[in-house]
Amino acid sequence: MTGTIVGAALVSHVPTLVLPEEIRRELNGGVDTTLYAGLHQLKLDKLDPLDFDTIVCIDTHWFTTIEHIVASHDRRGGSYTSEELPRGMSGVVYDFPGDRVLAESWAAQADGRSDTWITACDDHWLPVHYPTINLLPFLQGEEAWVSAGVCQTAEPDDFLLFGELLARAVEASGRRVVVLASGGLSHRFWPLKQFRDHEGADPDKHLRTPEAAAADRHVIDRLLAGDHAAVLDFVPEFAQHAPEGYFGHYLTMLGALGGPACTATGTQFGEYEAVAGTGQAHVWFDL
Repeated sequence: MTGTIVGAALVSHVPTLVLPEEIRRELNGGVDTTLYAGLHQLKLDKLDPLDFDTIVCIDTHWFTTIEHIVASHDRRGGSYTSEELPRGMSGVVYDFPGDRVLAESWAAQADGRSDTWITACDDHWLPVHYPTINLLPFLQGEEAWVSAGVCQTAEPDDFLLFGELLARAVEASGRRVVVLASGGLSHRFWPLKQFRDHEGADPDKHLRTPEAAAADRHVIDRLLAGDHAAVLDFVPEFAQHAPEGYFGHYLTMLGALGGPACTATGTQFGEYEAVAGTGQAHVWFDL
């Protein structure tokens, strides 16, 4: 059976999602973040009706250097504490099946190539990161999960190729797959002394700069219209606003969906919001 990618999304993984409701409201002037309800709604409206085997999560906190790396464990489980924010993410128990066949097939697509390198790793001590962990309470079902890193030496065409090879691996493996680009849009934080004055969700008050907010809105508008070629053309300009993970999460997803030829229109869940100066949104793409 030929495999296929049946859905994809750009999703936020921000720490506020997993904080208790009273703290979320305290940080946001008594109002809850729409990103919390939006992620639950995305599962109800888009994931639950789908028949699929595996979620592939492009994790923007997992930085690699000399190659792309994909987790190929049969199962991952344990207790997670964030080195970045243990006050909000501490002792989080997680457990999910992996998809060794798909991960190893993805790595195999790079065999014999001189323009890219992919390693599948099933080391028990390989770290997990919260762009994967924070999505589990919202989106996890019975499916397998595979995390992939973001190579910090990669350029846009490298990410697109990484995604293209994912699509080939999906086809070869016979899997039905959802691809999640787990990361934000513009990604500059406020300086420490100003940080606690900008923990609200209103992007017009709390985004790091008005120019970054305008760039984020431009990207979201193009995503909703399915104009991925325009987003790709905007990437060099968008880089001025430090998109999370070099925007590698989105570019890898886009490569898997056909690159600039992709015209999948987006459905937004929740509003465009600020988190500590960064831009965040959930956008789902039906395929």
